[in-house]
Amino acid sequence: MIRRTLIAAALAFAAAPVPAATVGDDGLHDAPWIRETFLDLREDLAEANAEGKRMLVVFEQRGCIYCTRMHEEVFPHPRIESLLSEDFFVVQLNLHGDLEVVDFDGESLSEKEMARKWGILFTPTMMFLPQEVGEVPAPQAAVASMPGAFGRETTFDLLHWVLEEGYADTSEEDFQRYHARRFLAREEAGDRLSD
Repeated sequence: MIRRTLIAAALAFAAAPVPAATVGDDGLHDAPWIRETFLDLREDLAEANAEGKRMLVVFEQRGCIYCTRMHEEVFPHPRIESLLSEDFFVVQLNLHGDLEVVDFDGESLSEKEMARKWGILFTPTMMFLPQEVGEVPAPQAAVASMPGAFGRETTFDLLHWVLEEGYADTSEEDFQRYHARRFLAREEAGDRLSD
């Protein structure tokens, strides 16, 4: 009887609706791991390094259904949210925004002008930066970019790949092989980030 009650409670909890992600006045999703900064990427990178975190720039836009999917289905997964909170310094930019952003090359443009300069076409777009960036535009320095919405497994592995600096030598194992290896290992261990 107790076992049935516990199973019923677990099923009810699993079937409970996922709360909608918080959306700010600007129409962008909000999360506790998104940093509010002065949007000088050089200063943001210095702060990320001082905290021992990797810098991640995320472009989103109002009404983006793929951003909503990421914020409601992918980012809230405890293992992904933990990585974003503990290991990444996340700066959010608005594809159509007017806030001034200072690029690593010193150029100051509005968010929307920076998006055009960087060739950002899709939201969300996640751009991962190395610990050291010269005076070049951010996309030229980026170690990885993820345009669009992906599932939990791919996102989880990309975050780990960046933290492990898998991009440093892809001659043996590029991201796709890394992801396939980790995905299969999790599947064999029964440790998937199930939907």
